[in-house]
Amino acid sequence: MRRTWVWVAFVLVHAVVIWLGFTDDHAASWDVDQLYRWWAGLMLTGDALPGITEDWIYPPLAQLPIVLVGAFRSVVDYTLAWGLLVTLLDAAAFAVLVGRGSSRGRMIAAWFWLAAILALGGVGMFRLDGVTVPFAVAGSLWLVGRPWLGSVLLAVATWIKVWPAALLAAAVIAVRRRLAIVGGAAAVSAVVVVAVLLAGGGAHLLGFVGDQTSRGLQIEAPVSSVYLLLALAGVPGARIFYDPDLITFQITGPSVDTVIMLMTPVLMLGMLTIAAIGAVNAWRGASFVALFPPLAVALVLGFIVLNKVGSPQYMTWLIAPVVVGLAIDRRRWLPPAVVTVVILALTQWLFPFAYDWLLTLWPAAVWLLVVRNAMLVALFVWMVVRLARVPVRRAVRVSVSE
Repeated sequence: MRRTWVWVAFVLVHAVVIWLGFTDDHAASWDVDQLYRWWAGLMLTGDALPGITEDWIYPPLAQLPIVLVGAFRSVVDYTLAWGLLVTLLDAAAFAVLVGRGSSRGRMIAAWFWLAAILALGGVGMFRLDGVTVPFAVAGSLWLVGRPWLGSVLLAVATWIKVWPAALLAAAVIAVRRRLAIVGGAAAVSAVVVVAVLLAGGGAHLLGFVGDQTSRGLQIEAPVSSVYLLLALAGVPGARIFYDPDLITFQITGPSVDTVIMLMTPVLMLGMLTIAAIGAVNAWRGASFVALFPPLAVALVLGFIVLNKVGSPQYMTWLIAPVVVGLAIDRRRWLPPAVVTVVILALTQWLFPFAYDWLLTLWPAAVWLLVVRNAMLVALFVWMVVRLARVPVRRAVRVSVSE
């Protein structure tokens, strides 16, 4: 009976979120309704292959869901088809999570996932990030029992949108069968690289990496909160502007070029530090159950908190590692899960509902974003501290008599 109710809720939640994508003039689904639809048309007609014939902001496998949905454009509306695709992928991973419904931890994790989807709303579904979440959930759940398959799913997700690389890194550190993790990811990567090279796109294979390093401060990024407050206070030079090339709103202000230059090394250093803490704990004997969830959440939050780029859909990245944490240890992970849902709800309130007000520096909207970002930073610090305190097996001292 518990399994029946959670599946009924699954259908209702996805129906509501698809409906949200069509409200307010497709505000939450704008990327899918306009950009993805346009890219699909270019790819299907052969006019261009982003990532192959030209640089693209996404890895090469991002083409697959965009083209797949576009192939049905004569039968069903593109935006609706995208919502249905994400729903089907979610259903497959949800089935892996729920199973027979006998595990209390997995059932709580399932309810959390549904609450998270509803809290974030349409922006969580109508982006490429929505496609990667079910791959990340299923892949993470299979890391111990089926490490090769888990690694393959996480690698596929990474070649669609980069963020699941954080989960792969956590898996390499926390999973005992590391060769299977590395082998699965290497196999997927080799197939992608060879396919792109054969298609003549070698020059654009890693174009998405260079694009990220050259970007400015996007207004939703945590580091941008300082400049938003400066702009709100009327400090000369602090202002929001639109970048037509990247189709994003960015912010500028005093010494912004220095901050932009520093953010990439700060991100890299932060991620390496988190990975090093995890590696030390793994070397000291920490188990997968104790180590993987906090390490995965800390790495994912590092991608968000230390990044100069920030978008509302980035919050979907938090779902997979928290789902795994709840499935493993529901009592320990329930408080972070509640904080995560609040963060997602504030994000939906911000986008799409208060976004126009944010762009005009309406104080309530600015403070809404600042509070959301402060919660992200607090959760990040919490997870790093939890990672540092992961229980490890004490080394056994052996005395040798002479």
